[in-house]
Parts: sequence; C-alpha cells; structure tokens
Amino acid sequence: MSTEVNAIADLPTGDPVPSSAPAPAPAPAPKPKPFPLRELLAAAPSNVDSFLAHLQRCLSTPSGIDTVLLFVCYSSRLSSAVLTTLVQPALQRSAERLIALANALPPSTTLIFNAKALPSSSVAFVLELARRLKALSGLTSEARTIMRLWGLLGMYFWARRLVLKLRERKTQTEGKPESKLDTTIAWTQLATCVVFQALENAAYLSSKGIMSLSPAAQGKAAMWSARFWGSFVGIELIRLWYDSVKRGRRTRSEKFAGGKTVAVVEREEREWTDTWRKSVVRYLAWAPLTLHWSLEQGLVSEMAVGGLASIPSVIQMRDLWRNTAA
Repeated sequence: MSTEVNAIADLPTGDPVPSSAPAPAPAPAPKPKPFPLRELLAAAPSNVDSFLAHLQRCLSTPSGIDTVLLFVCYSSRLSSAVLTTLVQPALQRSAERLIALANALPPSTTLIFNAKALPSSSVAFVLELARRLKALSGLTSEARTIMRLWGLLGMYFWARRLVLKLRERKTQTEGKPESKLDTTIAWTQLATCVVFQALENAAYLSSKGIMSLSPAAQGKAAMWSARFWGSFVGIELIRLWYDSVKRGRRTRSEKFAGGKTVAVVEREEREWTDTWRKSVVRYLAWAPLTLHWSLEQGLVSEMAVGGLASIPSVIQMRDLWRNTAA
C-alpha cells in the first residue's frame, strides 16, 4: 500500500512579509509504532485452528480426500521435477570438471575425488528435497489407487441408475434423439470405466501378490487401463461439446420455464458456463496424460506430467476449498 504524503506543510504561508513573531517550535515527530509481533503471535493459534478446521472439512468425504491427495500428488511431483531441472546445470558442470580432470591425467593415474569437484552442499540439498517430494508423490498416488479399488461398487450403482432411467423412458412417450444419444454416451462411458477399473485393480493387486498376473501382464494391464481411461476422457470431451450445443439451442420459453426472472436465468447461465469451462480445461489437461500413460515409452517429460496434472488438481482443490468454507 502506498504511503500517503501530506504536502500541506510544504506550501507557503501566504503572508506578504515574514512575520515578526517567533516561529513556533516544531511538533515532535510521532514515535513509530512497534511491529505488532505480540498481536500476530496472539492471532496465530486462531488462524492455524481455522485452517486446520477447514482442511478437516475438506477431508470429511471420500471425494474430498481424493481431491486433497490429487493436489498433493501432482504439486509435489511438479516441484520435484522443477528442482531437479534447476540443478541440472550445476551437475553438468561438475561432470564436465571431473571428465576434464580425468583426461588431463596419465592413464595409470589413480583418481581420488575431491569434494570441491562434486556439487555443492546446496545442490545436494536440492536433490535430496526433490527425491523426497517425488517419494511423497508416489505415496499419495498409491493411496489414490487403493481408494479406487472400491470403484467398481460405485459403477454398479451408476449402471443401476441408467437402467432405471431407461425403464422410465420406456413407460413414457418416445424419447427425443438427444435423449437416446445421452443414453448411448452414458453407457459407453460406464463400459470404459468398468474395464479401466477392473484392469487397474488386477494390475495393482497382482503387484502386491494378491492376484496372479505376471510382471509383464501387469504392465500390459496398466497400459490398457490407461487407454480405457483415455477413451472415457475423449468421450467426456465430446459430451461436453454436445451439452454446449444443446444449451445453445434452447428456446426462450425453455430458459424461463417455471417463471424464472432474467436475473435468475443470467445467474444460472454464468454458473453453468463456469462449471462447463472448468470441466473442459480439466479433461483437456488429462487427455495428453492418458496418451502418455498408454505408451510404453511415454510421450511427455516428468515436468510436463506434473504441470498438466496440476491443472485439474488446482481446479478441484479450489472448488473443494470454496465449497467447504464455514
């Protein structure tokens, strides 16, 4: 915040001649207020308590736990990749120094490495921090995989809801073409998710010795699981585009159905557009990653993985934090 300067004291007095009266003594300068350390320390416990209470609300549901783990997983993965990249020049210089030293010596010379030829302690610290962050990312990723083991149970109820909707439509008049397309998209997404989850479960449980897939079969199951996840992402992007087209075709009577006012319609439109855009951004970020995980050699760098996956994680974490505000 910019400091406000009082320039009135710098203006002339307006007297035609200097006054013969003695000049008044200058007012003593105000003493600077001490830094409110005591107040900050007194308020710190309540601020920490408020933050922890908010975090507790975020972690009160399975979806909230998954969102927090997603955020921790990919923010730590991105941070690890960034730190590793930052120290690469120092490591390269150290390697070049060692190679030049070795080349300058006779072939029969015994090399004894000096600590000065190795990276500095700060570089070593950064590398260790990057290693720990990557380990944290791996741990939270495995935790999310364990939580998804029960995903097939939720997909059963997803299929049950689709069956009930299908029965309701059969008892009514013929559905519109849009309704049939919606149903086709929903059933296709369900099928891809079931295969994705079954393959991921088989690969993970086999890696822990619970199921009997060989290591080679585990790798193939993990790749095909990612491919079906990628199919779901592609279909979801198509569905989002289709939803946007449908919403744009609504008539005025459909928009104002139920006696809605203009303000209500505008608010609903803003909320729908905001949600739609965030969904599009999330799935556009996941799309190249599903392709990356579907290939044996991968497609993008470690930093790109962390950066792309951080986009949906930040979006979801912001929404979760906002929705759980007291």
